[in-house]
Amino acid sequence: MKRAERIRVSKICGPSLAISLCFLLSLAAFPRQEPSAAGNRPVQRVPRVEGSVKIDARLDEPAWSEALVIDLDTEVEPGENIAPPVRTEVLLCYDQGKFYAAFRAHDPDPSAIRARYTDRDQIYEDDWVGIILDTFDDARRSYDFLCNPLGIQSDMVEVSGGGGGTAWDAIWDSAGRITDEGYVVEMAIPFSSLRFQRSEGDQVWGFDAVRSYPRTVRHHIGCFPRERGNNCYLCQAEKIVGFAGADPGRNLEFDPTVAALYSEERDGFPDGPFVKKDGSVDPGLTVRWSLTPNLTLGAAVNPDFSQVEADAAQLDINTQFALYYPEKRPFFLEGADFFSTQIGAVHTRTLADPAWGVKVSGKVGRGAIGYFTVRDEVTNLLLPSSQYSMTTTLGTKNTGSVFRYRHDVGKSSTIGMLASNREGSGYSNRLFGLDGTLRFTSKDTLLVQALGSRTRYPSDTAEAFGQPEGTFSGEAFDLMYVHNTRTWETYVHYMDFGEHFRADLGFVPQVGYSFFDTGVLRNWYQDQPNHWYNHIRAWVGYELTRDARKRMLREVYGTLVEYGGPKESSGSIIVYIGKQRFMDEEFDHNTFRVSATFQPLRDLELGLILKMGDAVDYAHARQAKRLRIRPAMELFAGLHLRLELAHDYDRLWVREGRLYTAHLTELRAVYQFTSRAFFRAILQRADYRFEEDVYRFLMMPREKSLLSQFLFSYKVNPQTALYLGYSDNYLGNHQVGLTQTDRAVFFKIGYAWVL
Repeated sequence: MKRAERIRVSKICGPSLAISLCFLLSLAAFPRQEPSAAGNRPVQRVPRVEGSVKIDARLDEPAWSEALVIDLDTEVEPGENIAPPVRTEVLLCYDQGKFYAAFRAHDPDPSAIRARYTDRDQIYEDDWVGIILDTFDDARRSYDFLCNPLGIQSDMVEVSGGGGGTAWDAIWDSAGRITDEGYVVEMAIPFSSLRFQRSEGDQVWGFDAVRSYPRTVRHHIGCFPRERGNNCYLCQAEKIVGFAGADPGRNLEFDPTVAALYSEERDGFPDGPFVKKDGSVDPGLTVRWSLTPNLTLGAAVNPDFSQVEADAAQLDINTQFALYYPEKRPFFLEGADFFSTQIGAVHTRTLADPAWGVKVSGKVGRGAIGYFTVRDEVTNLLLPSSQYSMTTTLGTKNTGSVFRYRHDVGKSSTIGMLASNREGSGYSNRLFGLDGTLRFTSKDTLLVQALGSRTRYPSDTAEAFGQPEGTFSGEAFDLMYVHNTRTWETYVHYMDFGEHFRADLGFVPQVGYSFFDTGVLRNWYQDQPNHWYNHIRAWVGYELTRDARKRMLREVYGTLVEYGGPKESSGSIIVYIGKQRFMDEEFDHNTFRVSATFQPLRDLELGLILKMGDAVDYAHARQAKRLRIRPAMELFAGLHLRLELAHDYDRLWVREGRLYTAHLTELRAVYQFTSRAFFRAILQRADYRFEEDVYRFLMMPREKSLLSQFLFSYKVNPQTALYLGYSDNYLGNHQVGLTQTDRAVFFKIGYAWVL
């Protein structure tokens, strides 16, 4: 065992690693980022208004005649800071309890507007508009509120430079209406749904308003020019001032729920009778209280943390590591961005069946704080190694806690710490570490994180899965430097995960390896919307993965070409040439992958992913060839019906012949009656065929399965909702056709009571 793997959590880094980390974090105290263009633009005042505002997309109240009006006068994509093809205005005002925004989105051909009835957060195939609010004016985090032309909502929390948003379900009002001139959208956002500065007087917020206008291409329009390659979008944002006396009220929210489940399973496959598995009615309560305008406390007793949507189907055959599934449960989504770091040390899907939970998140001065503790009735474990991962479940409960603190440094840099503890009978996992996002200039970013862990498994689990006996320690380190310009991007990325590092409240399926990655990207942009391309990107790079004994696990040279063009078409080709090691054997690793999406019609999108080349038969540690094809289709049939169909085909060959052929088909059909009510059906069909003569162990020649889920939902808002669902599973093989193995009926009703 190496010395670094014996060090306790209180000394998570070896001396050289600790010195390097402290040095890197200290650099954040001297940010050298250039001033943004926002500093040269005037701050605009948002007026406070009196009188009621009815959210009906009419804009006929006196308050709108007093509102601040801002033109969205800049197309930022695909055109680079050019005049937009359509005119858009956003109107802003507020009263004591709410922030109001309205859009007049002009259109020369209103019949071309894309607008469908969908569930929340499903608007991105449509026209849409939205506002971006940096309520702390710290260029770190924004609240995004978006609507399609019918007023269907989407919201998220976005971290500047983070590459995307975190799902979020706020309570706010909206309405939309298509007119002869285009469409109108009206929004009312209670201050109780926001976190903002503690101030009696005026506040300055960062602000952007955006419009997505899909026609020959999808035009993205904003209210200020953007500098391509600038790693801090919010540093460039407009500034608005006002909000004196903004009051979130008591901001006390009670969300009582009642969830009922009745399920049966077959006692003996395939002919056994169905017997009752579960029949329960569980009342629960979640409470959210804004301790201050910028700090929120949440607590849940016997909560319903269940997901109401089946995970997207994934092939689970011939895989090295556990598959990743995203979090969708509202309790964990709120404030999830506070816990996000480079290394996936916090992934709340680990918490399978919580009995209660407590959560605090918010900003205090220049610091962001996140904390939760959850009592989990089930202890699921992910047991990683350098070449594969295993999973198991302990027959004990556990309590998991995470504390996260992030401190703002300079204009847009941050340093932070993360600590977690998960403990049950005979089991514990503790983790501690530091991290930093250091933006030295608008073009240069350094990301760094170091973590250490101490873990103890029950002795029978350790013995059964080949894990260390007693308490053991490990480290993980992640360092990445990125340099962006308008046309070029270069990066260097290095990670090192000790063999005994564990993050049991996160998702880390591989340890005992180091990873080095470097590459150069070149971008070409085209401002003309009718040109044969909008954006082309080319990349060349090198990747090397080695195990703890410095033996090569994967070494490849790669090249990539990405394309974006008319009819919202996109595509990419990536080629890797190199070697891979598995179970002390070296294999060829030359692969080719192509993907493409295309919209031949405004209501139809087609997609294709094809991957072929060298592979490894992990069941026998031998060279193989693999072909994977995934065609997909999304169809909107009128205003109310959306169909998604995808099929995965996977075939693996070895020298002795074909090893298996796998088919996985998924159909999702959603009929949206109104903006509040929908019916959804999900069908997932898998069919695996194995060649017995090519396997070196006994193998069933065929496995089949079918999952079905049917759900009716009525939502007033994300917390006031009713769900009624049915699901079942079927299994089959070469001797038995698809046979139902279990079935369940699910009911849930929740209500948001806001004081």
